Amino acid sequence: MWRRARRRDGTPSVVKLRLGVLGGTFDPPHAGHLLAAVDSFEALKLERLLIVPAATQPLKAGSPAGASPAQRLAMTNLAFGGDTRFEVLSMEIDRGGLSYTADTLESVSAANPDSELVLVAGTDALATFDRWDRPERILELARIAGVQRDVAGGGAISGHLLRARGGVIPVTARRVDVSSSEIRRRLQEGQSARGFVAESVERYIAAVKLYRSERGIAPGCAVLSGD
Repeated sequence: MWRRARRRDGTPSVVKLRLGVLGGTFDPPHAGHLLAAVDSFEALKLERLLIVPAATQPLKAGSPAGASPAQRLAMTNLAFGGDTRFEVLSMEIDRGGLSYTADTLESVSAANPDSELVLVAGTDALATFDRWDRPERILELARIAGVQRDVAGGGAISGHLLRARGGVIPVTARRVDVSSSEIRRRLQEGQSARGFVAESVERYIAAVKLYRSERGIAPGCAVLSGD
């Protein structure tokens, strides 16, 4: 995709549009995910940020199961789907199995051959970049943006990322001390997730009885009745 623009001398030029790609488990998607997405969209001057829930993240394979892939996709659509800055893609969940970033970027690049791709990831995740599948292919397909949630945070730059085209683009996101694991724990202990997740996601969690322990549903998360 291209956007028409004008140079300083007033002559027309064509600018390649920039698409961001942000993956994750989103189990569940929460306020921290949304703020990181908004801050990345603005800092990177994206045309659109693609949100891609993973089927199974290779480095998290074997972790305790939370919501199913279909449920995580539904919650991600609820969290991001109403905002035109974002587009939720189901390609990794549709593909099933282990989700590899290189495969996803190849698919996105094929569907958007004239766009510049920017892979958006937390600096903690990028610290393991050398262990990702086909890291050199990822660097061929996309620029890399490293999101850290405060100015003092961040992980070490991996060897492959030292060779990233144009270097790693730094993005500072507003800090929110919340994690998906904390939300799951709260709900398992009978506490509310209100304020941690979007109201639509909170209602969905209650309706399908996600993350419940034998002690029942968290206060403030009564099961929906009817449609």
